[in-house]
Amino acid sequence: MNRTPENEDDADDVIPFQPADSPAEEPEPRAEQEDPELQGAQGDAELQGAQGDAEHRTGASGPEPSGGQGGPERRAGQDGPGSSAGLDSPEPEAGRDGSWTVVGRDEPGFEAGDEEPAGRRGQAMRKVGLLSAGLLAGVLAVGLGAIVMLRPYLSPDDFEGTGSGAVTVRIPPGSSAADIGSALADAGVVASVQSFVNVTEDRAMSDRLRPGHYRLRKGMAATAALDLLLAPASRIVRRVTVPEGMRVSEVLTRVAKLAGLPIEALRSVDKDLVGLPEYARGLEGFLFPATYEIEPGDTAVDVLAAMAERFAAAARHVGLEEQAAKVNLTPLQVVTVASMIQAEGGTDEDYPKISRVIYNRLQKGTPLEIDSTVLYAQNRRTLKVTESDTKVNSPYNTYRHKGLPPGPIANPGEKALMAALNPAEGDWHWFVTTDPGHRITKFTNKESEFVRYREELNKNLGTS
Repeated sequence: MNRTPENEDDADDVIPFQPADSPAEEPEPRAEQEDPELQGAQGDAELQGAQGDAEHRTGASGPEPSGGQGGPERRAGQDGPGSSAGLDSPEPEAGRDGSWTVVGRDEPGFEAGDEEPAGRRGQAMRKVGLLSAGLLAGVLAVGLGAIVMLRPYLSPDDFEGTGSGAVTVRIPPGSSAADIGSALADAGVVASVQSFVNVTEDRAMSDRLRPGHYRLRKGMAATAALDLLLAPASRIVRRVTVPEGMRVSEVLTRVAKLAGLPIEALRSVDKDLVGLPEYARGLEGFLFPATYEIEPGDTAVDVLAAMAERFAAAARHVGLEEQAAKVNLTPLQVVTVASMIQAEGGTDEDYPKISRVIYNRLQKGTPLEIDSTVLYAQNRRTLKVTESDTKVNSPYNTYRHKGLPPGPIANPGEKALMAALNPAEGDWHWFVTTDPGHRITKFTNKESEFVRYREELNKNLGTS
């Protein structure tokens, strides 16, 4: 940083020069007021000497008036009774070589109207010139430094063209344009961080950049790199969709196939690392159905944790833990009811009605007789439930055991969770999906109608 040094003498503060071997004479005290006639006589006697001496004074611009009180005299030699040394003007001092020295401005006796010696004035001008030159050099240095510092921002290095080869770059979540530019520059994709930042800001694309792994090329112009980052095909990701109502065993098999993860790694994940709710007894019911983007490097724990996190978000959205008491259930029991609603299928409009059938039967104390619980106990998937199926020995068999099964039998979506917390109003005790192909479900509170609906289902399935 260039600045004027502290304690530098100002241009006018000139230190007077004194010859080393001629000590300065101190001004004598002001003489007492004398008789005007005596002063005039002394002035006449010294007039000639004063006029001659005036010609030797440094910085004199012309002859100086002599005698009297018309003006102060400067002369060499000893002061006499008529000396003007007591006046306000400084007394000149004679050196051995006959030169004269005048006391500086800061010393007593120098009046504002007196002329400054030429040598002293030249010295001040030289100091002003040096100071000006220093300031100019400082300004030039600052300007040059500013240009050097701003050049990478005003005209950053950039490649030309679309590049060549292939390179994978990872953009972490929460990365700024500068963070992404740094990752691209480190990988050799762009020539400089600032070139990418400038292009991103010019095109107002900062909010469209997403985290993930991207397949790019080396030596790309910043504009070309930005275009590839915005192209979905450049992102290296596997998208896995988990439908509503799938069981944990089915979810793990699907993820292993679509994401390329070992099935054994998924099955052996420590449940404590997944982030399940405290009331969960296992993964069943808490691997939320949704579409997940699985990137290179994601582990089995990462994938299952993402599903559990998505369930937690849905549970907060519907107020699961807060609203469970309204239906006289625990949060785990609400998820269990929702899993049966989801497993039985039907349309979104049917979910609250199926929920009401379950609550009506629970309140009446009759077995739920939900076919999907029997199939879960047998790890089977079918629409044809036989008499022997209803006799399987399992706590999940709601034909043999009253009340809810021990836990969820599938992974419900948000609409099923909402239906479990908000059953429709009605007195239904039975429901039958009479036409699975068209997802037609019928509800009744009469057993005779229920029998007729079952016959209709068997006819549509070709089992009647």
